Amino acid sequence: MSTLVYASTIEKGWYWLHRIISGTVLLFLVAPVLMVIPLSFNSVPFFTYPMSGFSFRWYEEFLLSARWQGGLQNSFFVAVAATLLSSVLGTLAALGLSRPNFPWRTAVLGIVISPMIVPTIITAVAVYFFYANVGLVNSYTGVILAHTAIAAPYVVVTVSATLVGLDNSLVRAASGLGAPSITVFFKVILPLISPGMIAGSLFAFVASFDEVVIALFVAGPQQRTLPLVMFSGIREQISPTIIAAAAVLVLFATAMLTAVELLRRRSERLRGIRGT
Repeated sequence: MSTLVYASTIEKGWYWLHRIISGTVLLFLVAPVLMVIPLSFNSVPFFTYPMSGFSFRWYEEFLLSARWQGGLQNSFFVAVAATLLSSVLGTLAALGLSRPNFPWRTAVLGIVISPMIVPTIITAVAVYFFYANVGLVNSYTGVILAHTAIAAPYVVVTVSATLVGLDNSLVRAASGLGAPSITVFFKVILPLISPGMIAGSLFAFVASFDEVVIALFVAGPQQRTLPLVMFSGIREQISPTIIAAAAVLVLFATAMLTAVELLRRRSERLRGIRGT
């Protein structure tokens, strides 16, 4: 026999108050972006309201200019390479840290995720002086490795969270049936942690794609990424094309975060199915 539980007036009040406060904070954070994006459609090269007219000229410049397209291509190349490296290294690190007999787990985990905590400018200066000694400044290899260092912690965190809900009895059952370790990983572990890996890879991609501080220190003229081109444009010549590029980045990041949220919900549904 089921029992209906009704919320009191105070509970309903707190419920709606919480929603109103959350919505207000969210609007406060998003409002600057919502106010700036319309300027990318302005017909004149000025950042002014009200807009003089509507035009796609700045998006055309962003899509057709060799300078902007070169930066966009470099960003995609570096971000994809850094994502692949960070996904492999981050997943292996998370699997190693998940072992119960791993020594100094807390200290090692703190070191691994330190790029998420240490200010980026400190990391950039340290990377620059290290690269200057080994000859990796002004090279794609140097930029990719530096972006991998700041992107891998996202994979470690998301995969580690997925491993918490991993049913180790499945791993033991596969090993008990004679499956070698490599088969257990690809047939049992990898399908179970794939939502965390994909989510971490998306976070790593966004972190690498949007990074500008390290690129300022490490990248050369041939490795100029899109955020670096935008930064240089702000210093040299302010143009609404920068806002058009920013609008594209915002939409891209929004799509990525939406995909992460869908993967998170899918992972929760799968956990609920396995739990029942």
